[in-house]
Amino acid sequence: MKPKQRRVLQAVLYELFAILFVGPVLGWLFDEPMGSSLALAVVLSTIALSWNYVFNALFERWEARQPVRGRSWQRRLAHGAGFEGGLTLLLVPVMAGWLDTTAWQAFLANLGLLLFFFFYAVGFTWAFDRVFGLPASAAAAREG
Repeated sequence: MKPKQRRVLQAVLYELFAILFVGPVLGWLFDEPMGSSLALAVVLSTIALSWNYVFNALFERWEARQPVRGRSWQRRLAHGAGFEGGLTLLLVPVMAGWLDTTAWQAFLANLGLLLFFFFYAVGFTWAFDRVFGLPASAAAAREG
């Protein structure tokens, strides 16, 4: 699969599963009507989808320059931490505005979701790689 197609498929599947989980959880956590929480989940996922594409492109560019190929658990954890850290900076202001709360309160309220998404990102990427194979940036060099 071409790198761009792979990144798009990965990002779309990641966000689809996230919306199906996050919409109902947001409604429950923030005592919001389901319509509002699903709309917020779609907005957050749209932002996350864009960040996913940009972050993975940057990560794969960095990864291609590394002398050790493959995706160890340490590399997967670094990927998850980098992705979620950047996403937090983007989403907290949106959540604070949508929920009419302070950025600090939105961040605190988000800790549970952020923790879930850290593990979800690592697990999803692992499962995606198992189903679709490693990208060229992480595949072992073939002897020719």
